[in-house]
Amino acid sequence: MKDLHVNPFAQVYQLVFEPLQQGLYSVRAFNNGRVVPAETFASIFFFQYEPNFFGLHAVVDGDGLIVTAAELLEVLSPKRKHPFAEFEGATDEDQKLLESLKAGQTLWNSPSLWDAVEIEDETLAVQVEDDFQQELLEKALEQKLKKHGLQISDVSSLIPFFKEGGWPLQNERSIGRLKVALRLNEPEESDDEWLLETVILSPSSAKHWTPAVRKRNLPIQEALPEKWKEYAEEIAQIQKQMVQLLGLYVDGEAFLHLPLSDAEVRTLLRDGFAKLTALGFEVILPAWLKELQKSKMRVRVSAQSSSTKSMAGLDDILSFRWELSIGGETISPEEFRKIVEEKREFVRIGNEWFRLDNDWMAKVRALMDKAEKENWTVKEFVFREIPEELLEPELDEEDSERDDPLFVFEMQRSLQAYVNQLQEKQGLPPVKVPESLKATLRPYQQQGYEWLVFMRSQGFGAILADDMGLGKTVQLISYLLYVYEFWQEKKPSLIVCPTSVLGNWQKELERFAPSLKVHTHYASGRLKGEAFHQFVEAEAPQVVLSTYGTISQDVEFLEDVDWAVVTLDEAQNIKNMHTQQSKAIRRLQGDHHIALTGTPIENRLAELWAIFDFIHRGYLGSFKKFQEEFIVPIERDDSERHKEILRAKIRPFLLRRTKNDPDLMLNLPDKQETKEFCPLTEEQAALYEGFIQDSLADLEKLSPFERKGKILQMLSKLKQLCNHPALYLKEPFGDADSMLARSVKLKRIVELTKEIVDGGEQCLIFTQYIGMGQLLQHCFFELYGWDVPFLTGSMRKEQRDQLVEAFQSGEFPVFLLSLKAGGTGLNLTAASHVLHADRWWNPAVENQATDRAYRIGQKQFVQVHKFITIGTIEEKVDQMLEMKSALSEELIQSSNWLTELDEEQLMELLNVPASVPKR
Repeated sequence: MKDLHVNPFAQVYQLVFEPLQQGLYSVRAFNNGRVVPAETFASIFFFQYEPNFFGLHAVVDGDGLIVTAAELLEVLSPKRKHPFAEFEGATDEDQKLLESLKAGQTLWNSPSLWDAVEIEDETLAVQVEDDFQQELLEKALEQKLKKHGLQISDVSSLIPFFKEGGWPLQNERSIGRLKVALRLNEPEESDDEWLLETVILSPSSAKHWTPAVRKRNLPIQEALPEKWKEYAEEIAQIQKQMVQLLGLYVDGEAFLHLPLSDAEVRTLLRDGFAKLTALGFEVILPAWLKELQKSKMRVRVSAQSSSTKSMAGLDDILSFRWELSIGGETISPEEFRKIVEEKREFVRIGNEWFRLDNDWMAKVRALMDKAEKENWTVKEFVFREIPEELLEPELDEEDSERDDPLFVFEMQRSLQAYVNQLQEKQGLPPVKVPESLKATLRPYQQQGYEWLVFMRSQGFGAILADDMGLGKTVQLISYLLYVYEFWQEKKPSLIVCPTSVLGNWQKELERFAPSLKVHTHYASGRLKGEAFHQFVEAEAPQVVLSTYGTISQDVEFLEDVDWAVVTLDEAQNIKNMHTQQSKAIRRLQGDHHIALTGTPIENRLAELWAIFDFIHRGYLGSFKKFQEEFIVPIERDDSERHKEILRAKIRPFLLRRTKNDPDLMLNLPDKQETKEFCPLTEEQAALYEGFIQDSLADLEKLSPFERKGKILQMLSKLKQLCNHPALYLKEPFGDADSMLARSVKLKRIVELTKEIVDGGEQCLIFTQYIGMGQLLQHCFFELYGWDVPFLTGSMRKEQRDQLVEAFQSGEFPVFLLSLKAGGTGLNLTAASHVLHADRWWNPAVENQATDRAYRIGQKQFVQVHKFITIGTIEEKVDQMLEMKSALSEELIQSSNWLTELDEEQLMELLNVPASVPKR
């Protein structure tokens, strides 16, 4: 099975491949019969792989890496191969798959791939003899095209381009140090025609080069200056590709110089230029095209209730009055409709250009027509899918734009007051708490319970997004009791949760609502298919408890159940809309869909769309539309205006309260956070400085992108060195005293833990590194005889539940937890101390971990200790996190900010301490 390895220093890794669903594979690695931790193997497997920053963004599940089909094909490319790693299959079957993979990889990186591709009815098929290769290539193509914003329907027209050198897809296309671009020029003042021309971009000049007028009609070879003539053929090829992709028919071999009408420009702006950009080509547009989008278009809408009542109601009919103007000139609704019908997009008034967004204007016109033909109620207006401008926040009276706002929407005072109450969740109809509830609701929990009842009565999904520990569970249970006791609901309700909290839900339902009939649908012996349907019919359970993994397996028969309520706990589990799990969950059908989550948006707005697609399908539109209208302007441009629009749009469906809200009157005990600053030992400092100096020399040989990836790898390695040199050097553990002598941080953690235990208290210790957790276990056992449990992602649910229960009952004082595995879904209020051995890049993740102890039910003063090594990246990252702490209140919380730093900022993190710290 083994190959002959050219490099005698190479490590041989045996790979185990496990096909998952939807083009995903689990890859596990062994070295000399030992499992290689996925976190360690990621940087080896993804060596030189830029798209996920060389393994730092790898998805880990236990000991396996979750890899897409496209990643498998690209990672195994010889140019990305680790110089000191050789891969072979762990079994004959794995070896066969590996060899098939390598053969498929050769075809993947060649334009000849498209000779084997057939497309029929928007289905893509690759004709190769090997079945595994065929499935792999088909899934990889779908993934790659989707990542570049291309649909299968686009591919047929692109195949000639792919065959002529356009494949593999590229993020940008350069010729030496030159770039070829298309530039769109606006019409001259006395002209109506636009100009599309080819320009050359050079790093040595800020100007865009075009041929002189006298050379404009010459062949490209003759029109170019002498220094660029060697690139003439490649420049001509790129121009030809761009022209063909735009569907333009141009004769001759000269540089493109093409007049265009307003209608032709509009078509290119909507379709062609986006396609070029997706394929890595450069397009240069007049700056004002973006700046003037929707600008200087004034719309004023007045809405009032047609009811004679002094206070508006949800079912009152609305009437509208429209006023429109451009450039200060009033336009009648009839004139406006004519502009829309003529599809006039670019209008010059005096010496000034105006761009009238035709799509937006068409929406406004459609809205006007609907308002005339349909009798909108207050409820329909507040919650329906309407143009985003109607949801823009009002400007303050002192705002400089107040005199000429883009879009003003006015409502009569009573109607505005009612809508405000609806948006702020105030003044909702009071709902009596069921007497069978074995709990007393706090005022804010009563409000959440009433809101859930109200949302169901109006037919709207809901996201209850209270902070961890504020009692989302008891609010949901109160609501379920109301559904079954007051509304006499006969259909069952479904609660879907992570496996780690399934036992917690069982206990909470039994504790707070013993009258509810609960069935747990989980484990290998669960009922399936018709047997499940017969059970539900015969036994009539009111609540069915299940897990995300179980739903994924059983969705074929569970989607046929007509549920009264479908609730997702830790709803961020469906954040990736492309996973089999997320798709399965969104197939479930219920009268009312509810999402419970403490983190409605962890990293990306796509996660918010996925949750809304579950609770209220269609409200945020298609994902493509949501991406254009919100994801791009918010995540790329950090647009505050779009954030405000989105906040206003989602507010009616989202109820979020935080522990810091003084109105909640939580009466939680105090929490004190302290930072434990630890110096490096002389050994650590020497290793730290040596590693940086050696690595800096290597960095000079790399390209800027490779350099950034290498720096990110260095940061992760240095964090392990800050914990202990043995982890950095991958040494076996020695005796505890000698291990403590080599790391002040380790010694301080062990000493502080001993003080806590001696004082009769309990503590949690979080670390992101398995090796650090094992080292702490080793020291505690050898020094004090403590057998400290370590909760990681690979621990079985039953064992996890037992440990949590034992810790809560005081059976052991110290609990070690992997930061990711222990950061959600656990209630560990027996702890009065939380120790963070190493800092995570995202403070929100640390706070989630801390909230395992600092939550409702906690009756003790909680102390949080964060350990930071002085003069290292840990201290600098801590300073950066302090500066970024205000972002935690933003709409988005991202842990990818580190990868967004430029090279200079990353290099600043690596600055070596001025002197070797002394202990």
